[in-house]
Amino acid sequence: METYLLDWANLLLRWLHVIVAIAWIGSSFYFVFLDSSLTPPEDEQLKKDGVGGELWALHGGGFYHPVKFKAAPPKLPEHLHWFYWESYSTWLSGFALFLVSYLWSPSVYLIDPRVMEWSPAGAIAAALAFLVVFWFAYDAICRTLGQTKNGDTKVGALVLVLVCIAAYAATQMFAGRAAFLLMGAMLATAMSANVFFWIIPGQRTMVADMKAGRPVDPIHGIRGKQRSVHNTYFTLPVLFAMLSNHYSFTYAHPQNWLILIAIMFAGAAIRQFFVMRHGYKLGRNPHPWKYAAVGVVVLLGLIVWLRPAPAAPAAAAPTTVGYAQLQPVVAQRCVMCHGEALQSKGVRLDSAEELKKNAQMVYQQVVVQKLMPMNNATGLTEEERALFAQWFNGGAKTD
Repeated sequence: METYLLDWANLLLRWLHVIVAIAWIGSSFYFVFLDSSLTPPEDEQLKKDGVGGELWALHGGGFYHPVKFKAAPPKLPEHLHWFYWESYSTWLSGFALFLVSYLWSPSVYLIDPRVMEWSPAGAIAAALAFLVVFWFAYDAICRTLGQTKNGDTKVGALVLVLVCIAAYAATQMFAGRAAFLLMGAMLATAMSANVFFWIIPGQRTMVADMKAGRPVDPIHGIRGKQRSVHNTYFTLPVLFAMLSNHYSFTYAHPQNWLILIAIMFAGAAIRQFFVMRHGYKLGRNPHPWKYAAVGVVVLLGLIVWLRPAPAAPAAAAPTTVGYAQLQPVVAQRCVMCHGEALQSKGVRLDSAEELKKNAQMVYQQVVVQKLMPMNNATGLTEEERALFAQWFNGGAKTD
């Protein structure tokens, strides 16, 4: 019953997380596009009101005319929409999903004895520390260098170094699958913390100053914009990290830390292309194709590097394997999680009929993707995986 309820919690939380993440990323991408596409206002009244940029757009059969004020509007409107619940709900649902998927069973999902053998409590504490320590280090970099000369360049370089260090450390401490996801959670935590600690408080200060009749300090807008820009570059790396658990050829590789860094870097470079292409259309900067090219070249390089090695000639072994030959391996490596006592994901493999029924899934998980056993907790060997392949390719016989 516990496994069944955890599956439902995982499903519903994942569904919620995807929905609210789409809302957050969508609004973030839209405002980055808006900022990059604004042109100086032509209407004299807009200029007098302090409008610094405007955009005319057509969507869904309607015309839209958003404007951005240089500092604050002459009069605060009665209804003001705040963009923060998209961020908070994304982080809360993501953390809850991380809790039920990884922290609930750290021995299975977080710990890989081949990487580091430690207690479940220690692994949980270290995973949570990753989220907190990265935020404080990143925030300190932004605080100390963000407003200095060439501050954005300095911050970007140091944050890149910090992410590389974190990626290496995570893959040396946790199971590869967990390390990749933890990196995504770490960056996503910094993104949401930017909203919670900097962007929204700065906006609240601006609104409070307007209501009190005090002049609005533009520093709040500058700081908020800086953190918002950081968030948009974190987005594609975070999305890859969240999807990576479906692709074991990335996180199971001996140099998985390097793969993680390379793909995150490619995502940030491609995001830079999309950010700058709006300015290119208005003649503000050269065509940013170089950024997209760099990202694509990195990805193509990874595809070439990670290509599977040619299969070695088969040894003198039977072309087909029967159930009798495979059953001892299944009993030793699989039944503890897929038997009568525990039917993880509703799958049983403790009989010939059940194994036959799930043959396609077993072949995909054990042979092709090598996802099972989780973190290879039961020590399934390559020779035993070959037995599964021979059994499946021979017709998955039950006799």
